[in-house]
Amino acid sequence: MPKAAAFIHDDFLLTTKQASRLYHEFAKDEPIFDYHCHLSPQLIADNHQFADLAELWLGGDHYKWRAMRANGVSERFCTGDATPREKFQAWAETVPQTLRNPLYHWTHLELKRYFGVDVLLDGQSADKIWQQANAKLPKLRVHDLLTQSKVAVVCTTDDPADPLDLHRKIAGSKLKTRVYPAFRPDKALAVGHPAAFNAWVEKLAATANVTIRKFDDLLGALKKRHDDFHAAGGRLSDHGLESALSEPCTHAQAKMVFDAVRGGRVPNADEALRYGSYLMFEFGRWDAARGWTKQLHLGAIRNNSSRLLAQLGPDTGLDSIGDFPQARALSRYLDTLDATNQLPRMIIYNVNPVDNYVFGAMIGNFQDGSIAGKLQFGSGWWFLDQKEGMEWQINALSNLGLLSRFVGMLTDSRSFVSYPRHEYFRRTLCNLLGGDMARGEIPGDFPLVGAMVRNICFGNARDYFGLALAPEFSK
Repeated sequence: MPKAAAFIHDDFLLTTKQASRLYHEFAKDEPIFDYHCHLSPQLIADNHQFADLAELWLGGDHYKWRAMRANGVSERFCTGDATPREKFQAWAETVPQTLRNPLYHWTHLELKRYFGVDVLLDGQSADKIWQQANAKLPKLRVHDLLTQSKVAVVCTTDDPADPLDLHRKIAGSKLKTRVYPAFRPDKALAVGHPAAFNAWVEKLAATANVTIRKFDDLLGALKKRHDDFHAAGGRLSDHGLESALSEPCTHAQAKMVFDAVRGGRVPNADEALRYGSYLMFEFGRWDAARGWTKQLHLGAIRNNSSRLLAQLGPDTGLDSIGDFPQARALSRYLDTLDATNQLPRMIIYNVNPVDNYVFGAMIGNFQDGSIAGKLQFGSGWWFLDQKEGMEWQINALSNLGLLSRFVGMLTDSRSFVSYPRHEYFRRTLCNLLGGDMARGEIPGDFPLVGAMVRNICFGNARDYFGLALAPEFSK
């Protein structure tokens, strides 16, 4: 059988001797600071034991599902009732068709790093790999995977209506990885669907142990949960939006929309936009007051297939890149908060590469000298978290800002074996910088360039977010 080692070798993606030295001396052994992901707090709290490779590798992975569908694989083998072994076989037969897709690289990196598999995955090698990986799973519970990957911090993505008991359980465990909740109040903005919104409001009320009848009750409950997240160690918020919400809106106008939706009326587009803007400004002020970092994930167009959405629900591979106007609304959002000295630390992620220079330039308008890299142009996100997308983001940030202050890669994954994506990013970063050194475009000074590499891999994030780490990951 063909060997994966033929291309997943020590200098994979490293095309110069300078790149190789940067990676192996300055990047390879740095811990991982995973400040945004979608890992399950339940699985971490339970130190979950995966039943087989399919549960670990295929459950919830819409990247793989999209590839399988494109390869003509029936939904039964993606999200349906096929057996785990059948689903794995369908994925294995798809893998050879993913050449030049980052899934091909990620697949073989993950097999090699966690299971010692050097064979290329395809339909013929599937059975041997299935057996070899499953034989190792008893020693690869969730905590083992995090420890093996040298993960210092995980920030999960949590709704304000979610109780934080799982995070308390994790904090009381012996896990060296510190796991913190990140405040994601997207459902507070979702007034376009009154039934779902009202059900969520009641869940929030129960979690916050309050009654929500008026708009001020909603604000009070959300603020209480923000405080609860802070008490649990959380220092980040997160928002998934098409574009920044920054329209002027008075308290009275927001209250009117809330009252209407509580009564079952669907607001018009302008009402929903202004109501969402009011809340987003409030959230920004809360984050600034607490010293948090706000994350804005901008530009995705979601749930495009109404047929599959009805069948499977959201987060099943139905989203893609949107082409929404970004600059003016983002400028207004940042400026409104900045004008009153209430602009928090912020990371702005872009899913449309057309807007890379828009985002890279925008953050430079609001750096205020108080914190190095206070506003960040976030790592290549979602459809851009692959080699070319990473290079585009790194180049835009380098040309318009300070790459040296970049807080680096995040996982943005539901999978506990996706941490080789950090290796993939680090190799890409070192290859870019090593190429610059080889061409004489930056100094051939390894202490200088290597220090920047090491900081981008871990040190900048450690210093930027203000999260408590286990002693072995601290300075």
